[in-house]
Amino acid sequence: MQSQAAGDGDRPDDGPATPDGLLSQLEVIEEQPLAARAEAYAQLHEELSARLEGADAPRHG
Repeated sequence: MQSQAAGDGDRPDDGPATPDGLLSQLEVIEEQPLAARAEAYAQLHEELSARLEGADAPRHG
């Protein structure tokens, strides 16, 4: 099952790349049944963690 939390963030309305994108994703998650919410929050956590870890990596180029 793919949730709304799996966006690539290329567009402002796609994924949690922007505050508005994150808020809209949270609204979608909150409307889901409890089990689906838990899975969606876990996916969102993974995505945000990966973004933070990638932001800390030194850039070569």
